[in-house]
This record gives sequence, structure tokens and C-alpha cells, in this order.
Amino acid sequence: MAANSRVLVSGVSGPIGAALVPSLRASGWSVTRLVRSQSAGRDGKAEAIPWDPAKPIAPSSVSGFDAVIHLAGESIFGRWTTGKKQNILHSRVEGTSNLALALAQAEEKPKVFVCGSAIGYYGNRGEELLKEESAPGHGFLAEVCQRWEEATMAAVQSDIRTVHLRTGIVLSPKDGALGAMLLPFKFGLGGRVGDGKQWMSWIHVRDQIGAIHHILKNDLLQGPVNMVAPGPVRNSEFTKTLAAGLSRPAILPLPRFAVRAVFGEMGEELLLASQKVEAGKLISSGYPFLYGSLQAALQDLLKN
Repeated sequence: MAANSRVLVSGVSGPIGAALVPSLRASGWSVTRLVRSQSAGRDGKAEAIPWDPAKPIAPSSVSGFDAVIHLAGESIFGRWTTGKKQNILHSRVEGTSNLALALAQAEEKPKVFVCGSAIGYYGNRGEELLKEESAPGHGFLAEVCQRWEEATMAAVQSDIRTVHLRTGIVLSPKDGALGAMLLPFKFGLGGRVGDGKQWMSWIHVRDQIGAIHHILKNDLLQGPVNMVAPGPVRNSEFTKTLAAGLSRPAILPLPRFAVRAVFGEMGEELLLASQKVEAGKLISSGYPFLYGSLQAALQDLLKN
């Protein structure tokens, strides 16, 4: 992309979006935020376009951008009541479908549409090595991710290069999975989840952002892209590495029955599921990972 190219970004308040926007500005992009109506306006650095994800979008309002990055969606964390699951699904499918249709009908279409997804697409797959070409799995998150990706079809059919970010566990110093784990581990109350044999596919937030920049610049990347580091680890190794980084023991496991009792279906799919995911397209396209090992990633994050 040329200097001063225009990019439209949704989901700017999430941990990925909050890190992405300043990095785009630092790289010379002119950033416009796509935000819910009540939070529209200027933040002093980036203009904003109001939208309601559940309603159609005027094609004229999203015309003229060089790239669109769509990260918005209801948080998957929290007990999955019927209402929560509906919000998780509808916020992704309806918002993505409405945005994709508006981009397809825009007078000046973007060159690339980068849309969120997740490795939840693959479901619980045990020891299987999962590649972008792997079949979808089963379960609620697998269904959400399949329908989420399918919702971009209008953009795909209008020849907009469309990329699905199949994101793993994003390690960030402030939010997300690592933030939730830090407090009990700091008090020496951490340990493996279940039997600890399940695979965890993770990525440092700086590599998540770096890989998005890489995708924007690489015209050959399209379709699903696994946003994970090259070194997936078992849960037992993850917890031991985290505890060592904090100079604490990791001796209090969270049994499977306790996960089910406390977290319900969310615990089954987020904490107990095994997903050994390969960063095939990022590696083959030459993305230079900053943090290829879990130990290096945690050392960087924990020093802050």
C-alpha cells in the first residue's frame, strides 16, 4: 500500500484493535474507525463512521478505502447462556454480512478486506496438525467461525481480496487469556487445566499486529490465514512456562469436572479443547515472527 493509504477498522476497543490502530498510524495509514453510533466522533487522531452491525450499511459510507479490517464482535468470555451465544453469533455474522455487502456495492471498493475469525473453526481435534486447508470441526465456536467466514461472501464474489484471520490465543500484557491467568499464577495458585495434554496455539500480540501488516502488503495472501506462532505447546507446558516466568510453582491443577462446573460449555471449548495449529501461510509467505517460542514471548510480556 502507498503512503497515506486509507484504512477502515472496526473492533478498535478490543485488545487487537487497540494495538492495531496506533501501529497503522505509525506506518503512515490514514485510519478511520467504524464504531457503534453512540461512540462515533473523533478521538483526536482517527475519524469515525457510526454503524449498527445489525443493520444494512450505506455503500457510500464505506467507499474509497484502500483496506478494511473488521474485528468487531461480542466477547466470547463469560458463561454461555442462550442469550450470550446468540449475541456472539449474530454480532459476527450480521455485522460481517452487512459490511461485506456494502463494500461489494461501493463505488470505490477496497483492495483488501481483512476479517476476524478464530482457530475455534477447527473444533477439538486432539493430536491432529491443523492447516488452513483442514476441514472445519464441530461445536458452537466451530459453527460461529464457519458462518463468520461465509458472511464475507459478497466481498469475495465482487473480487475484493478477502482474508480470514484464524486467530489463536493472543498473548497480551493487559487483556485476554494471559491477563485472566496472571493473578492466580502470581499467588502460586496456577496449574494445568484438565490433564494438561491439550494443545494450545498462541501468538504474541505484537506478531498478531505484525502479521496483519504483512497481510495488507502481500497480495498473494487470501482466504484463511492461521494467526498462530510456529510453536504450539501443550497446556501443561504453557502453565509451567508461565509459572517459571513468574518464579512461582504450578502445582494446583484445575480438574476437568471443575472446568465444566464453573465455566460450562465455554470451559469445554476454550480451556479443554485441543488445537495444534500450524502457521502455514504466514511462514510460507515469509512473515518474520518476533516471538517463535513461548518462553521468549512470556519473557517479553512479563517484564512489563
